Amino acid sequence: MKLQEPGMGASGLLLITLLGWALGAFSFTQPSDSEFTFVLPPGREECFYQSAGHNTSMELEYQVIGGAGLDIDFTVFSPKGESLVMESRRSDGVHMIEPTIIGDYKICFDNSFSTISEKLIFFEVIFDDAEEDWSEIVEPEELLDIKIDDIKESIGNMNTKLAKSVQIQAILRAFEARDRNLQESNLGRVNFWSAVNLGVMLVVSFVQVYMLKSLFDDRRKVQT
Repeated sequence: MKLQEPGMGASGLLLITLLGWALGAFSFTQPSDSEFTFVLPPGREECFYQSAGHNTSMELEYQVIGGAGLDIDFTVFSPKGESLVMESRRSDGVHMIEPTIIGDYKICFDNSFSTISEKLIFFEVIFDDAEEDWSEIVEPEELLDIKIDDIKESIGNMNTKLAKSVQIQAILRAFEARDRNLQESNLGRVNFWSAVNLGVMLVVSFVQVYMLKSLFDDRRKVQT
């Protein structure tokens, strides 16, 4: 019995297998964007570690959206331990690190200068790998007789614009949260001092009525 030969030769199957391995390895090694919101207690420092690949662009953005003063100390260290960014008593900031090196970047927020106020902090990390040269990984023109480069360019442009839209939406959400916290804090202060003023007015009114009434009291003793 003779086996039927498949439509694609062994070399084609091998090429597809290598393509799948290359794409799988590439997808698992690329760092992903992330965003996080957390509460930093007074007198504390909190550090986060973000992995990065080789020769990519990493954008760091943070905002203090709650807490007295709306300020924080911010530092970034490279995988080699070098200080890349160091800011003191800032409410927000945007920093671009390029090109990156392989390893874990250390991102720290320090609230040790505050003794009573906790801070609500939002930060995000965005990677830009749109300039990755796929032609160095595979050669798609050997598989499909179409202009893969044009499709890759269109997909890359769309991916970049979508990532930028997500970034802008996250920034707007952070601004909205900070403004809402500020308004709620102001409302609490207004209510507190309004209550204090009302209490003072009631006390003053009571004292005035009592003193005015005492002026008309006849304290002389009537003798018979």
